[in-house]
Amino acid sequence: MARRRQSLLFVPLLIIVFAILGGIFGPGTPGVSAATTGAGDDVDASIKSFTRVFAVVENNFADKVTADKALYKGAIPGMLRTLDPHSNFFDPKDFEALRDDQRGSYSGVGMQVGPRNGKTIVIAPFEGSPAYKAGLRPGDVILEVNDKKTEGMTTSEIAEMLKGPKGTHVQVVVARDGVDKPISFDITRGEIPRFSVQNAFWYKPGIAYVDVSQFNENTSKELEDSLKQLGEADIKLLIVDLRDNPGGLLNEGVAVAGHWLRKGELVVSHRGRNSAEKPYYAKGSALGGNYPMVVLVNRYSASAAEIVAGAIQDHDRGWILGENTFGKGLVQTVYPLADNTGLALTTAHYYTPSGRLIQRDYSNISFLDYYYGKRTDLKNPNDVKSTDSGRTVYGGGGITPDEKYTPAKYNAFQTDLLRKFEFFSFTAQYFGGKDIKLPKGWAPDDTVLNQFHEYLLKHDVPFTEADWAENHSWIADQLKREMYATGFSFEESQKVAIEVDPMVAKGAGAITEAKDLLDKSKKLVVQRIARPDLR
Repeated sequence: MARRRQSLLFVPLLIIVFAILGGIFGPGTPGVSAATTGAGDDVDASIKSFTRVFAVVENNFADKVTADKALYKGAIPGMLRTLDPHSNFFDPKDFEALRDDQRGSYSGVGMQVGPRNGKTIVIAPFEGSPAYKAGLRPGDVILEVNDKKTEGMTTSEIAEMLKGPKGTHVQVVVARDGVDKPISFDITRGEIPRFSVQNAFWYKPGIAYVDVSQFNENTSKELEDSLKQLGEADIKLLIVDLRDNPGGLLNEGVAVAGHWLRKGELVVSHRGRNSAEKPYYAKGSALGGNYPMVVLVNRYSASAAEIVAGAIQDHDRGWILGENTFGKGLVQTVYPLADNTGLALTTAHYYTPSGRLIQRDYSNISFLDYYYGKRTDLKNPNDVKSTDSGRTVYGGGGITPDEKYTPAKYNAFQTDLLRKFEFFSFTAQYFGGKDIKLPKGWAPDDTVLNQFHEYLLKHDVPFTEADWAENHSWIADQLKREMYATGFSFEESQKVAIEVDPMVAKGAGAITEAKDLLDKSKKLVVQRIARPDLR
């Protein structure tokens, strides 16, 4: 049976161990045929030339040359890099990771691990996971996995050892601050969900908050379930957080945007040299159009996240707040290949409902600069469009927010504490070998704050008492966030971070702007019903 191809919007972001690969687009396009009569001959000649070069390398290079090294890590990626920043080749390991991201689950113990001072430590077990139930804690140093010492191993290698088929056992030995001897855990691996809607709660009375971290096969259902659980009919303002969202499945992005748009409204379209224009329309929902919205974005909101933000903006459905988004308007089709490998090849461009192409210019810059370098807010003066109500929007350079918001930079003292992981290390020491349960609503009091103060002095962290006084509230917030990860769960610590996030507070304060847009949108609908010629 033929293996299904899919189209991909691709923006990698390193998140501790795993790279999340953005945006999968629907069914794959038909195979690409030669554009001209002579193209096939040119390709044959090029292949023969490459074969001769490869034969010389294979026969004469000082060390043994394997196909994996020469092709998978050399020739094929090198060829794709000459095309654009998003065409990519997946070796078997990366291709399986891509499929895990699409499915929104994997088999393992369910915890984040990361490198720290030459060792691999537990960052946080996921609530309800086998690792969480077994009793692993943030800060635990992983010493052995299945009787194999981890010294000299990379974090990626250790993470792979922790993964495995559901129902199988893995023995994990850790060192814990405050405990003299190593602790051994016998953990039964399980199916670990990767929730793409991790937080949905009432930020304030009438103001709901929902974050969407990526778009996998379960995202639209997770969103529907979350809004239903909250009580969508009671929402007076919804804050949708798309910051750091690298993308995901196109159909899921369309379904998410479509929840807040009217049935039949265009969400996105794409077209390419060998693919006809393909539009995607909103299915609408009973309650999704009834309340104002604020959408939070930043420079790492990419691909499918930009499709959602672009559709919301072009239809004047919500107020976009934040930074210019990543600017990815290229569509990749994923072609499964032999040996469990895959090829993501750019095959089309996508366009927002107003018709703008938001792809950022990638000519004459390195891939490193393209992904992580300093950006200017470039607009394409030749790609000027209008939203439904007539507001001017531009192509190029991503989605320009309706209101710019750049997060304040950390001061030197704050940067030093975060860079050295002082909150994390103090928390690991604070809980240590003790079985401490925090009561609901807990916040660090003066006793805890004084203990942290003494901890910084003991560990020779440079600061003045003026630094301490100036940052006292911020320190308390950071301690609460970090300590909730151990005292409750990683998910509860995320909620604390959102509650003290100044950009979320800014979004909550934009209710007037969001409501004005919603009112204009509703008036346009009434006008179009009364005057079809105005469409």
